[in-house]
Amino acid sequence: MNAFHEEESLGKIYDHRLARRLLQYLRPYRWIVFLSVVLLTIASSFRLIGPLLTEIAIDDHIQKGDTAGLGRIALLYLGVLLLQFVISFAQTYMTNWTGQKIMLDMRMEIFSHIQRLDLSFFDRTPAGRIITRMTTDVDVLNELFTSGVVNIFGDLVSLFGIVILMLWLDWRLALVCLAVIPLLFAATMVFKHKVRGSYRRVRTAIARINAFLQETITGMSVVQIFVQERRKAREFDERNREHLEANLASIFYYAVYYPIVDILGAVSIALIIWYGGLQSIQGALTLGILVAFIQYAERFYKPISDLSEKFNILQSAMASSERIFGLLATPPVIESPRNPARPGQIEGAIEFRRVHFSYKPGVPVLRDISFRVSPGEKIAIVGATGSGKSTLINLLCRFYDVDDGEILLDGVDVRKMKLDQLRRSVAVVLQDVFLFSASIEENVGLWAHSIGRHRIEEAARQVHADRFVRRLPNQYATRVSERGSSLSVGQRQLLSFARALAHQPRILILDEATSSVDTETELLIQDALNRLMEHHTSVIIAHRLSTIQKCDRIIVLHKGEIREEGTHSELLRKRGIYYKLYQLQYKDQLGIPLEMDEPTVSGARRSSVELGE
Repeated sequence: MNAFHEEESLGKIYDHRLARRLLQYLRPYRWIVFLSVVLLTIASSFRLIGPLLTEIAIDDHIQKGDTAGLGRIALLYLGVLLLQFVISFAQTYMTNWTGQKIMLDMRMEIFSHIQRLDLSFFDRTPAGRIITRMTTDVDVLNELFTSGVVNIFGDLVSLFGIVILMLWLDWRLALVCLAVIPLLFAATMVFKHKVRGSYRRVRTAIARINAFLQETITGMSVVQIFVQERRKAREFDERNREHLEANLASIFYYAVYYPIVDILGAVSIALIIWYGGLQSIQGALTLGILVAFIQYAERFYKPISDLSEKFNILQSAMASSERIFGLLATPPVIESPRNPARPGQIEGAIEFRRVHFSYKPGVPVLRDISFRVSPGEKIAIVGATGSGKSTLINLLCRFYDVDDGEILLDGVDVRKMKLDQLRRSVAVVLQDVFLFSASIEENVGLWAHSIGRHRIEEAARQVHADRFVRRLPNQYATRVSERGSSLSVGQRQLLSFARALAHQPRILILDEATSSVDTETELLIQDALNRLMEHHTSVIIAHRLSTIQKCDRIIVLHKGEIREEGTHSELLRKRGIYYKLYQLQYKDQLGIPLEMDEPTVSGARRSSVELGE
């Protein structure tokens, strides 16, 4: 239940601190909102004129047989209705226009803020929750601005106007009409309490369904491979029924409350007919006033039921705004400094100085890491899974900050550089390639104005991606489906190489970049990469030792520490961890029998020497 605590929380019915912050979004449109409130007040006032005109028509014209005056009253009534329609249309359009503009502003603010947050935030925050903030919660606030805040003025004007007019027409009959108000107030309090609990259960059920769907759809291949469709269907049925039961409970309370309001309204009208009829028979009350009272009584209880609905909108809006502002209040941990260092042309010199880092306090990932990479040099980093290889790249790109020590780029601490300058200098090719739902040209160039079609095609040719692109129906204009599912793993990997090369970085990082490419494709791109890396500072993280044998230097990481460093031949002569890794990978070709112990996840087996034990 802790995972859904944020969704369950309803918070206060009204929080003035949140309300003040919400009103800031109305400030750019304050004159439109003000005009909308004025128009709504006028429209609500016009709704009160009808019963008065009815009273005048009956008492002053019908009972006196004045047909000409009756015609004028009828035309006046029609004119009021038409004017009310025009004003209501203008007010409704302006209110909803304002709500849509506020939604646009708020979503842009949230999205801009999300892009500034560091990767650690996304490590601990499910994507579905962030999407909910930008969609469902913003929609709830739109309902507040369009149906809640402004329309409350109209309901209050109607209520106070009806009470004042009834007291002005006949205060005794008004008191009789309002005698059922205490019962209505009690019913509303009970309804408010019950609906709040059911609303919480509905939100919890929705959160459970969203989380389940996100996980299941993302892992659909695993579900189908292991034939788990029936079990997943049963689990979804349980969550779906929770949602059904929560909604039915909410529907039950609404189905009870609104008829109670109607019944109390009918009781009020019955009291008017009984008491007002007696007064009319005795000549103390005119027939026109009696009819006007009946019409006012019918119109009195509609705003009350509307206000009950506004209560739910207000409550959910307070909860949604608290969640949205909580997200917006999350500070970016990684930011550009206020007075950044401004190095000239980046040459590509990298230095790690006694770097310590941990994702979780007390669980170190890197310990006292120090090494240097000269401009144009190509080094490889190898080691067992979890040794900290990819963490070095995350720290160099400043997706995370070091706990201790410093990382220098051309002698400048990366924490003192502007983030965009730092990251434009580095191109990272990952094993898990992400492609956008766009054309191949847009996926390679990433919409950069400085990268033309010629450079994109040249980069694709250099990594041999041009071969399969030319065979596609629209070549570089071919649109890629979500996450590149319409392309093979190898094709996606080739496009990621082309993307990195098209941006012409000073530092090229390959993080297991060829592990998903077949042997034939790897041979094709290896030659291109060897030529390209001559002009870049290159860092290669790889399990395939064949891809790093020609590197200038190889760094061996083990348990977050540098254990060995040297060229391929130097490390083989040392007969240490790298030597054992090489033996394990090429034991079939070398014909060397090895003594193995514990099995690895990949199906190979590793020796105790490899683990440094």
